[in-house]
Order: sequence, then structure tokens, then C-alpha cells
Amino acid sequence: MAKDLSTIKNSLRKEDGGREDRKKVSAEKHYYDYTLLFLILFLTCFGLVMIYSISAFNATKYYDNATLFVRNQAIFAVGGTIVMILVSKFDYHWYIQKFGTKKVQISILTIAYVVCFVMQILVLKIGDGTNGSNRWIPIGFFKLQPSELSKVMIVLMTAYIVYVSPKRLDRFSGYARLLVFTAPIIGLIALENLTTAAIIGGIVLVVPFVSSRKLLYFLAVLGAVLLIGILFIHFKGYRLARIDVWKDIENTPGGYQILQGLYAIASGGWFGKGLGNSIQKLGYIPEVHTDMIFTCIVEELGIVGGLLLICVYIILLIRIYKIAVNAPDLFGSLICVGVFVQIALQAILNIAVVTNTIPSTGIPLPFISYGGSSLAFLMLEMGLVLNVSNQIDYNAQLPQ
Repeated sequence: MAKDLSTIKNSLRKEDGGREDRKKVSAEKHYYDYTLLFLILFLTCFGLVMIYSISAFNATKYYDNATLFVRNQAIFAVGGTIVMILVSKFDYHWYIQKFGTKKVQISILTIAYVVCFVMQILVLKIGDGTNGSNRWIPIGFFKLQPSELSKVMIVLMTAYIVYVSPKRLDRFSGYARLLVFTAPIIGLIALENLTTAAIIGGIVLVVPFVSSRKLLYFLAVLGAVLLIGILFIHFKGYRLARIDVWKDIENTPGGYQILQGLYAIASGGWFGKGLGNSIQKLGYIPEVHTDMIFTCIVEELGIVGGLLLICVYIILLIRIYKIAVNAPDLFGSLICVGVFVQIALQAILNIAVVTNTIPSTGIPLPFISYGGSSLAFLMLEMGLVLNVSNQIDYNAQLPQ
């Protein structure tokens, strides 16, 4: 009898221990990178402050409403934050899970691909734009930029194709399979927005590169992409004109905006003129609160302020890198790689353009530049990264 009681007690202890282990496992699944979340919210709030500081003059002059642009951006910032939090709570494997009947099955990712493809065709036909490039589709009270949605889809699509069969990348047929799905979208975007197409192309190149053992295929595809890019530039006259402007910015009328941006950076000095005291924002730089916002940030906060902002971007990228390294599977890791490449390329290209390091092109500064579609879909991507962090094993949590 005593032995039976002892056996029961031991089994109960084991059961309690099992419950504790299950609780630990449950807790492991709820790891969350709050440092990354803070960095995202900090950059977004900083962007709102700078948009108000830089756009208030023109908003008052042309629309009699000093808060017009910052109010519109704040709406997308709040909505984007909500979407980011919701997405971070959904298992990222759900997007590739197939639904339907036994005969017909389809995934959310496939539906997103079709939607993006159709929207990229529609924007060429009915879209709004500037300088002859149609980039936005009017939807109610705002304009949607389909290329921003396509960025998210391409990140997921590229990560999924590599995740399903990473060994295929050791053969050229693996890269060819990837290009069959991604090249049509990239080509449609390149017709009107070569820079965005280049960023998406960078995602498609780098994501398989980090998973493949064959460098030759990567270099071959890279060479083909560069050749195609040169052809796109050659057959669009205004793109060739931008190169001519870049070569002689001081004596070319088309270099006015970049030249004024350089004046803003130079006049800011090391510590800037102070928040709200920019001179170049007073009509000298057209649409300064969009792609050219970095110039007036440096004018108001100085070179030190600009360098600190770059440091925040670097810290953000480091957090994404650490999540990628510790991701529970290859799919989650490659999602983080795709987002990493996008943010890095956008920040580098934007700062390179406004400092006249490369020819002028339109690309927003991540989280900072005015643009609702860009901010909302960027935060959606960050929700995916946060979701990957939420799946990391507690025992393999990121170093603080």
C-alpha cells in the first residue's frame, strides 16, 4: 500500500513537472523584441516631428492649414502601428498555408501575388503620377502605391520559394524558378519606378544568395539585372537626363532641387540651426517633406543629428539581423533578410541621392519621409519581423 501511494505521488510530481515544462514552452513562444518595437515607434514619431517642422510653412501657404501633412501622416502612422501589432501576433506560416478543397487549394500569398500583378497593370493605365510616371491608384480619400504592397509580397514570395527547396539554388534552374515568379512584377514596376524595382530586385538577389552555396549563379543573375537596368535607363530619356544633371549639378536647371538640398546640409553645420529654423524649407526645396527631408533634418539638427539618425537605422538593422540569425526556421530567417535588404537599400539610396552621391531618383527615407502608403506597408513588414521574433525559443533569445 505504501509503495502504491509512493508511486502515485511520484506520478503526480511528474505530471506537475510536465505542466511546468508546458508553461515554460508556452512562455518561450511569447518572446518579443521590444527593443525593435521601440526603435520603430521612435523613428515614426521622429518622422512626424520633422514633417511638421518642415512642412508647416508650405501647408499654411498653399492649404491654410499648418498641420495638414503631419495630420495625414499621423493617421497612417496610427493605422500602421495597429496593423503592425496585429500582424506580429499572427504566425507568419499562415500566409503560406493552403486553403480550399482537395482539388483546388490556394494560399494567402498566392492571392497577394495575383492582386499585386493586377494592380501593377492597373496603375499603368489609370494611375496618377508626376513627371510622366504613374505610381498611385486613387482609392477614396487617399492614394495607394501598388509597388509598396508588391515589396511586402516579394519578400514573402522570395523567402517561401527558397524555403521550400533551398538545395535547388545550387542549380541555375532554382534561380530560374524564382525569376519566373518575381520578374513579371519587377518588370511592371520598372516601367514607371526604376528605383523601387531596383530595391525589389535587391531583395530577390540577396535572399537566395544567403541560402545558396553557388556564387556563380548569383553573379550571372546580378550581371543580367544590371544589363536590364541599363536598358531601362537608356530607353527613358528623363533617366538619362538625370545622369547629365548629376555630372554638372551647378550649371544644369534640372539640378536645382538637389543643389538647394546641398545648401541646406552645408548651412546646418555640426549642430544645426535648431528645430523649426530651416531656411531652405521656405519654398526653396519643392516637396521637401517627402524624399528630400533628410537635407532639412541636417539643416535643423546639424551633421551630428544626421549621423545620430543613421546610427538609429544601423541599430534597427542589427536587431533585424539578430532576429534573422535566431529565427526558428529558414522561412522566418529569410523574411527578416528581405526586410533588412529593403530598409538598408532605401536608407542608403535616399541619403546618397540628397547628398548628390548618385543621380537623382525618388525614394523615401524609411519611417521619416511623408507618404502614407510607404509608411503603412513598411510597418506591416516590421510586423512580420516582430512575429518572427515572437516565435524564437526563449533559451535562444537575442543578446541584449
